[in-house]
Amino acid sequence: MTARDIVQRGLYFEEFEVDARYLHRPGRTATEADNVLFTTLTMNTQALHLDAAFAATQEFGARLMNSMWTLSTMVGSSVAQLTQGTLVAQLGLGDISFPHPLFAGDTLYTESVVTAARPSSSRPGQGVVTIAHTGRNQDGTVVATATRTVLVKGRPAEETS
Repeated sequence: MTARDIVQRGLYFEEFEVDARYLHRPGRTATEADNVLFTTLTMNTQALHLDAAFAATQEFGARLMNSMWTLSTMVGSSVAQLTQGTLVAQLGLGDISFPHPLFAGDTLYTESVVTAARPSSSRPGQGVVTIAHTGRNQDGTVVATATRTVLVKGRPAEETS
């Protein structure tokens, strides 16, 4: 007899709990390679990310991690737990802020709180979920926040019984 197959997935609409906090682990330690690769791939010429000598003369005294890398990694770390295989579409991002810099060598830890969930009014069997993401460094300092709205699949009929 063969054991059943279990595929890792995110949550179906009915499984999201408003006010639940999801801790996404492991964290992700940022590297200089991450910063240079992401910054050059996105054609961002900001010297604060690429020029160590220049950055040393600026307010934070070192190169900053590209904030878009921080945002992308923060959202990406939530995928396996929340939306892997259940996402229909990302509808929007908002309320994005970076209250403290992230540096190469820092570790980014992300948590997500579901702030709203409602059935889609135009797409039967799907739902709209709003998620507030918070990224913290290894010291617990908030380095990024963002709100994301997603359209997710509802539980398939064959799984409801």
